[in-house]
Amino acid sequence: MTTKVKICGLRNEVDIDVALEYKVDYIGLVFFDPSPRNISISDGKRLARHVAKHAKVVALVVDAQNDFIMRISDEIQPDIYQLHGSENVERIEQISKLTSCQTIKVIKVASSMDVEKAYVYENVADHILFDAKAPSNSLLPGGNGIQFDWNTLEKIRPNVDFMLSGGLTPDNVQLAIHSTGAKVVDTSSGVEVSPGRKDPILIRAFIQAAKSL
Repeated sequence: MTTKVKICGLRNEVDIDVALEYKVDYIGLVFFDPSPRNISISDGKRLARHVAKHAKVVALVVDAQNDFIMRISDEIQPDIYQLHGSENVERIEQISKLTSCQTIKVIKVASSMDVEKAYVYENVADHILFDAKAPSNSLLPGGNGIQFDWNTLEKIRPNVDFMLSGGLTPDNVQLAIHSTGAKVVDTSSGVEVSPGRKDPILIRAFIQAAKSL
């Protein structure tokens, strides 16, 4: 089975076109003000229309309130919400009911103890995404280009169908897939030349590397 790919933090049609040309599966749009990848809802609406169902549109939010989530739902109509904050089980259930969308719950990993937290969410969130825990002084919960120890995933339950993020690049994504068995890989900073600025060549290289296994 070919590995699926998510490119997160896309901000223009040119980069989206490259990702779609090479059969990306998920396009991530960031709605979090401190992020260099943040976009407005109006820009998100335009970009989601450009995707035009050729890939799943993922709206990344961080501890967002209901009114903001509903604005995204009404204007952008994403397929999935990626919950990158401190959302608990009850909050995930609320968002699922409010939007009728799938959810990705992000688990921030520094040790195997963090990985075990995923089990709380496996029957609530539609997808689990393991990402590196951000440094304590970081304003961003993800997208920091940090790789966590993939060995922490060795004993994860076989029924947990997870996504993998955290410092993935065209150079290491194949090793990441071999090491973890991840069926979906996700990158943002790993295909950038500067924070928030994607490189079409790196986007192509990442997708090709992940899907060539």
